[in-house]
Amino acid sequence: MTSTTSRTGRAVLAVAATAALAVGVSACSGSSSAKGGASSSATSSTTAAAHSSPTMADAPFGPGCSAVPKSGSGSFNGMATDPVATAASNNPALSTLVAAVKKAGLVDTLNSAQNITVFAPDNAAFAKIPKATLDKVLNDKAMLTKILTYHVVGKRLTPQDLAHGTYPTLEKQTLMTSGSGTSYTVNNTAQVVCGNVRTANANVEIIDTVLMPPSS
Repeated sequence: MTSTTSRTGRAVLAVAATAALAVGVSACSGSSSAKGGASSSATSSTTAAAHSSPTMADAPFGPGCSAVPKSGSGSFNGMATDPVATAASNNPALSTLVAAVKKAGLVDTLNSAQNITVFAPDNAAFAKIPKATLDKVLNDKAMLTKILTYHVVGKRLTPQDLAHGTYPTLEKQTLMTSGSGTSYTVNNTAQVVCGNVRTANANVEIIDTVLMPPSS
């Protein structure tokens, strides 16, 4: 009887040990799986963040940007360190605008302003204006000032702001922007050909048409 009881006791202990071992293995496996799942999830999130699409918040965009010098004071990096009128003077695509700004006596006004946006007509935009008309405007300081200040908004506009907005200008009237992606229009007439160009005190949107104030 004692022998039988002893054998029975050993059998019970063996079964209990086996059950305990099984529970332990299951717990370890579950813990490892949970840790692996969390690690995998964290890795996936990190990878997704690393490869998310960049925004245009800090980059110039548009087909006209190819005309901007790749290096030197007229490049994007060079313009970023100068106030806007000085920066524009170093960009060969804006030479007609710069001459007009000088004739209007607006260099200091633009360079000293803070956090503005300049819709800057490129040389091709001025070339659309008949020469006789352009010469007349360039020799009428009051009219020239009115037109040029209509191209200046008193805040730095981002591409998101350009999507749909109406903004007061330095000339006191408003202009309207619309579009999306890399395609934006001002007053439904001028196309932004190189947008989001940074200078020390302004954002510059290079456009292909000279804007005319509504009452001019």
